[in-house]
Amino acid sequence: MEETISLKDLLQTLRKRMALILAITLTAVIVSGVISFFFLTPIYQASTQILVNQKKSEQAAYNPAEVQTNLQLINTYNVIIKSPAILDLVVKELDLNMTAQQLNSKITVASENESQIVNLSVQDEDPEKAADIANTIAKVFSKEIVSIMNVDNVSVLAKATVMDGQSPVKPQPILNIAIALVVGLMAGTGLAFILEYLDNTLKNEQDIEKDLGLPILGAISVIEGSQMEARIEKNKRNSNARGETIGS
Repeated sequence: MEETISLKDLLQTLRKRMALILAITLTAVIVSGVISFFFLTPIYQASTQILVNQKKSEQAAYNPAEVQTNLQLINTYNVIIKSPAILDLVVKELDLNMTAQQLNSKITVASENESQIVNLSVQDEDPEKAADIANTIAKVFSKEIVSIMNVDNVSVLAKATVMDGQSPVKPQPILNIAIALVVGLMAGTGLAFILEYLDNTLKNEQDIEKDLGLPILGAISVIEGSQMEARIEKNKRNSNARGETIGS
C-alpha cells in the first residue's frame, strides 16, 4: 500500500521542526558573515584596455579583410599576454616575489564582442600593485608583440588606475550571507524532513491504526496537572456539599 503525504503533513512537519530550521539557518548566516568580514582577505581589481591591429598598411583606406583577420587573431593575443614570454618580463621589471605561473592566476584576459579591444584585468590584495601589474603587462605586450607577431600598431586605450575608496571585488559579504541564508534554509528543511521520516514512534491514534492495522477501541486523554488539581478541588467541594445536605 502506497503512502501519500498531504500538504497539511508537510506544513505540520515544518511547523514542528521550525526551531531546528531557524537554528541551522541562523548558524549558516553568522558563520558566513564572520568569515566574510574577518577572515577573507579583500581582493582588488585593476583593468586596462588594449587595441591591437595588424602591421600598419601603406593604404589609408579601410580594409574589411584586414579587420576580419585582426578579429580572428584576438584569441592568439589573449594567449600571448598570459604567456611566460610576457609575464617573465613583467615579473623581472616589477621585481615581483612570484613566478609567471602565480602571476598568470591573477590575470583575466577577454576581448570585447566582435572588436579588436582586449580587456586586461589583474586582481591583487593591494589595489596599487594590481594597477601597476596591469599597466606593465600592457606596456611589455605592446613592445614584445612587434617581434612575436610582427604587429606594431598596439594602443593602450585606458590605463589601470586606483580610485579613492575603491571597493574590493571579493569577498562580497552581502552576497555570501544571502547564499548562506538560502543554503541554511534548504539544509534545515531537508534535515527536518529526514528526521521526520526516520521518526517511527507512534504519536496518536491515527499512527496506530495506520502502522499496526488495528481498530481503535478507545483512548486515554492526557490531563494537565492544573486541570487535575482543579477537578480534585471541585470533587472535594461537591463531597462537602453532599455531606452537609445529608447532615441537615
